Amino acid sequence: MVILVLVLVGVLVGLTTVLFGFGGGFVTVPIVTVVDASLGGDAVRVATATSALVMLVNASVATASTRRSVLAPLHGRGWLLVLLIVGGAVGATAGRWAPDPVLRWGFVVYVGITAVDLLARPGFLRLSPGAPTAGLRTWSGLPVGAVAAFLGVGGSVMTVPMMRRAGASMEVATALANPLTLAIVAPAVVVTLLLPGHVAAASGLVGAVDVRTASAVLAGAMPVIIALRRRPPRIPERVHATGYVVLLIAAGAVVALG
Repeated sequence: MVILVLVLVGVLVGLTTVLFGFGGGFVTVPIVTVVDASLGGDAVRVATATSALVMLVNASVATASTRRSVLAPLHGRGWLLVLLIVGGAVGATAGRWAPDPVLRWGFVVYVGITAVDLLARPGFLRLSPGAPTAGLRTWSGLPVGAVAAFLGVGGSVMTVPMMRRAGASMEVATALANPLTLAIVAPAVVVTLLLPGHVAAASGLVGAVDVRTASAVLAGAMPVIIALRRRPPRIPERVHATGYVVLLIAAGAVVALG
């Protein structure tokens, strides 16, 4: 029964990957925290590590399935990607040794601040046309990668709002978030597999990654990602942006209550 539920969660993860640029972090972290609650204080640490693996695979599939014309704004942004990779490695390494309350409440607080910012400041819910990646300063790659990998949230929670306020449509911003997330989580996955930190050995864990849970989630997610990338749904901008904020709040609430 648990496996079936995780596959269904994977379907939701696939939807969020395509529609919101979340490679799984904001859905996977709360769910894995609940599934692995028996691990006690290690549950959030395992959840963030497992989330990184799910995001790596999902972001890879989503990026490969995206039209080259949509990815064109990232051409010439090599240094941004390099700094995202470095930040991802730093954040994931720090997360292996951080206390559980820091990871749990850091996730909740970050989500809360982001949601309030998106609702209170203009520029996110309503589109103002402009250059898709203009809001992504090259230097920002390091802090974005570090914070995203540390909390296990991927990069979309930071990069989508930046691109959105720079004038990108939700469709373009969420599509570009996938390769940016890929740059962050690739080194993070290597770190979490090799450095389990304080996580005690348990059945199904490789390093700090719950491989069985990750496999079940990916089984549900990948077919959805491929199908929706081939036929992207048409969603009104305001509805699309509002759904993004609602998902952030829901994910934060699950982790806080878990």
